[in-house]
Amino acid sequence: MFIEIRNLKKSYGNEHNRTNVLKGINFQVERGEICVLLGPSGSGKSTLLNIIGGIDSADDGYVSINGEKTCGMNEKTLTVYRRKHLGYVFQMYNLIPNLNVKENIEVGAYLSDNPLDIDDLLKTLGLYEHRHKLPNQLSGGQQQRTSIGRAIVKFDQGFTPAGCVHGKNVLYGKCICTCAGCTANISIDQACA
Repeated sequence: MFIEIRNLKKSYGNEHNRTNVLKGINFQVERGEICVLLGPSGSGKSTLLNIIGGIDSADDGYVSINGEKTCGMNEKTLTVYRRKHLGYVFQMYNLIPNLNVKENIEVGAYLSDNPLDIDDLLKTLGLYEHRHKLPNQLSGGQQQRTSIGRAIVKFDQGFTPAGCVHGKNVLYGKCICTCAGCTANISIDQACA
């Protein structure tokens, strides 16, 4: 099993104003499967991804990636884990405003011993002609593709950008999860019910 989630719980607030976001989620993902998280706004999709990615911690339960439980990792070990195994595409993109498109993608490349060719990736993402523009000079879609490029540039393990990006249409679930080597179909609102 590549990813195993067991009895994962997360809540926010205090005892008088507590919101239970994740209510004992359980699922497994085999390497190579495609994972789709589906649910309405506020159902816990981002919370779940943040816990899987080691950005946040669960109140109870655990996440195991390739047999390694993230709940037992200290901050230094989590940092190495995130650097080596994960690529993030944040909802707000988090592009560095004073770096151009190519430089923003290069930030991700610095985290890899053998990153993808940046110019090839820029072409695949439809950003090559925009590579010298700053984030505030880009459309929302171009900013999003820049963020995706930064997240996937560090993956060289047989990953082909053209396999998950077709022109300007990015297949988010397949792209991100193929990079992570995982897949499953789960509906957050069903899992949290």
